[in-house]
Amino acid sequence: MQTYSLPQTNPDSVVLLQITDTHLFANESGALLGVATQQSFHAVLNAVDASTRKFDAIVATGDISQDHTPDSYQRFAEGIARWEQPCFWLPGNHDYQPTMASILPSEQIKDCEQILVGDHWQVVLLDSQVAGVPHGELSHHQLALLDHALSLYPERHALVLLHHHPLPAGSAWLDQHQLHNSDALWQVIDKHPQVKAILCGHIHQELDRIHRGVRVLATPSTCIQFLPDSDDFALDQVTPGWRYLELTATGDIITQVERLEGDVFQPTFDSAGY
Repeated sequence: MQTYSLPQTNPDSVVLLQITDTHLFANESGALLGVATQQSFHAVLNAVDASTRKFDAIVATGDISQDHTPDSYQRFAEGIARWEQPCFWLPGNHDYQPTMASILPSEQIKDCEQILVGDHWQVVLLDSQVAGVPHGELSHHQLALLDHALSLYPERHALVLLHHHPLPAGSAWLDQHQLHNSDALWQVIDKHPQVKAILCGHIHQELDRIHRGVRVLATPSTCIQFLPDSDDFALDQVTPGWRYLELTATGDIITQVERLEGDVFQPTFDSAGY
């Protein structure tokens, strides 16, 4: 199991910046449902810079690329290179792992299954991709990896990362593409009471729920947003976003979703899917 130790500069907490579902193209003007994804990605990065909020690491929870090209992954790497903090990535359903692996990891983007954060937290990264389909599933290997990793550090608070949402979000069209063997995931989680939260992307909207005593968080995309609670495919008017997660020494998670200001990066609303 590949492990990365993330130093903790603040004894009370560590802050993660989550960026997800960037859907980048090789062509810098490439657009998804009317939104130029590189422009919206850089607008998010610029807004993070402008906020001056300090963070210790970046987590990228999948769908980095839309067109599977090496250049699209390179655009992501070049975008976050403005910062010195390490980045941890995992694949989404739109990613093509052979190409992804040819560009990432890099000096900044780490390839690991777990992060030991300071003295108090463990972050486990899972691969929920099923190649060629939009839904997710965790293999027996991934479930065993999670169980083993959590067994190694029962004294640490734990955060689990994957791309697909592990419980229904409330939209019929989207929930058919959730993690299909979520029961198997929850059976592992139930064995390890130190798990505080599961963090995902995929649903292009904010989610914050408690399920079986564990907080489940999802985060807006840096490009298009899906309308919550819609049984049919529908896009939302809210702007691209990102999330900060402060992991405290006592096991609490203090988190906020931030969004771009103004009426920016509006998609083509008559789209029937993507």
